[in-house]
Amino acid sequence: MLEKLRLRLANPDAIVPLAILGLLVGLLAGAIIIAFRLLIQYLQSFYLPPGPEDYASVDVLFRLMLPTLGGLLIGLIFHFTPPADRYIGVVHVIERLTYFHGYLPLRNAVLQFFGATLSIASGHSVGREGPSVHLGAASGSLAGKWLHLPNNSIRTLVACGIAAAIGASFNTPLAGVIFAMEVVMMEYTIGSFTPVILASFSATMLSREVYGTAPAFMVPALEMGSVHELPVLFATAIAVGLVAASFTALLHYFSRLMTDTPIWFRMALGGLITGLCAVSIPQIMGVSYGVVNDTLLGQVPLWLMLSILVLKLLATAAGLGMGLPGGLIGPSMVLGAMVGGSVGLTVSTLFPGEMSSHGFYAMLGMGAMMGATLQAPLAALMALLELTANPNILLPAMLTVIVSGLISKELVGGKSVYLILLEARGLTFRHNPLAQSLHHIGVASVMNRNFTASERFTTREALHRLMKQSPQWVVIKEENKPQALLPGADLALYLEEESSNEEEEQIDLMEIPAARQKLTPVPRHVTLWEALDMLDKAKSNASYITREDSSGVGIYGILTRKDIEATYRYSD
Repeated sequence: MLEKLRLRLANPDAIVPLAILGLLVGLLAGAIIIAFRLLIQYLQSFYLPPGPEDYASVDVLFRLMLPTLGGLLIGLIFHFTPPADRYIGVVHVIERLTYFHGYLPLRNAVLQFFGATLSIASGHSVGREGPSVHLGAASGSLAGKWLHLPNNSIRTLVACGIAAAIGASFNTPLAGVIFAMEVVMMEYTIGSFTPVILASFSATMLSREVYGTAPAFMVPALEMGSVHELPVLFATAIAVGLVAASFTALLHYFSRLMTDTPIWFRMALGGLITGLCAVSIPQIMGVSYGVVNDTLLGQVPLWLMLSILVLKLLATAAGLGMGLPGGLIGPSMVLGAMVGGSVGLTVSTLFPGEMSSHGFYAMLGMGAMMGATLQAPLAALMALLELTANPNILLPAMLTVIVSGLISKELVGGKSVYLILLEARGLTFRHNPLAQSLHHIGVASVMNRNFTASERFTTREALHRLMKQSPQWVVIKEENKPQALLPGADLALYLEEESSNEEEEQIDLMEIPAARQKLTPVPRHVTLWEALDMLDKAKSNASYITREDSSGVGIYGILTRKDIEATYRYSD
């Protein structure tokens, strides 16, 4: 039954089994994210009062030493971890999707879980969405790998895990779906939406059983007063676009700074920078959602918003750039709230009159900053809607998100911060319509099963028995290993033309006149894109499909380059 499931999942239209798997992956990812959040809260309970993070309640020396020593501890853990296991976060997930077909190692995920827990609990200016994405993606990938599913379905399960993780972490199920497809997978396919939506649904429902249904920010239904505020919207968008570009550039700068020094020193230095910033402004520590909520309510003065903007920008870029585990979306939304709130409060002070609360502009800044940093406007709009439960914000947010995104795009080269950091590792994101189409189709759904096999040296009588099956292809074996592919029609023609030569006792199938093709082994679990790459490397036009744990003798079917091309033309 499991083998039939694997073969069925090679077909991109196998939505029902993928939907069931998506639900299960959602529950798995949701449980992991809940455990992740609970462990962070448990560690913070030793030095912070109950409720939202309140680092202002601890003394100055503690605020300095906590992130510094936390960074040193995390750095030592990473230092004694093999280099291949150190890669974590959203950039790592994109890399594995691009170069390793969505296979994410377990060790990296374990390091992400505990490293990010220590990073957030020790007050570093990082978010939990980056680790959540990695943990969710690893949940889907490892589940698919454990079941030996084809690679095209593993990619879908990775997307399921990402959407589930975002939904469970922030109570934003729809934003989780959009984030998975727009930011990480960078594609939209109808077949993927069903399992991804169900995964986000199941994970969010599980999370709500623990954390409730309330949105992340409890604010009144703020909305734009009139069209006369359009200039202020543009001013907010321009300011956010400039800050987003600065944040991306600064993060890229720190990621390439002191790369020759030991990793424990870089992380300790990143923690020290955070600690120094927190000495004067403790609100920059942690995810800072408490100060964002106060800003949305209009309770934060201008000087404090500007101070948080400058110091959190530095602390986040330094910490993440130096390698500390954590996410950048949460901090970017905090920065956006500070920019929008500052612009709104400044304008209302200079031009008093009927104008929306500066909390309204802080809300717009949050979404605009996320969209500009990630170059993902739809994900930003959905996140803003679900985080604030305020539908009135969507119309003005559409303008600010797009304008700020365009400004940031022009300044940083038109790429999201994740792709910029990926390129900083010397890697590139490879994406084209052909790859996108063929990545969603497994070889098992296209392979030709109308074949038979024969040893290279055989008799005429054996070949006549063979051709009674009317095979389209004949696999020529030598020492029980497939060597070449012979068209069944060519063999039938040879037998018909040479029927008078009955004294011929033995026939060499490699010598008879026929259009033979060199055969290349291709594992049953790979996608058509991977198969095409294997054919290119082997300089071959035909392959035989084997099980991934096979010695290469067992054959599932035949796949030619023409089959792949025909599939792409048909799907196109």
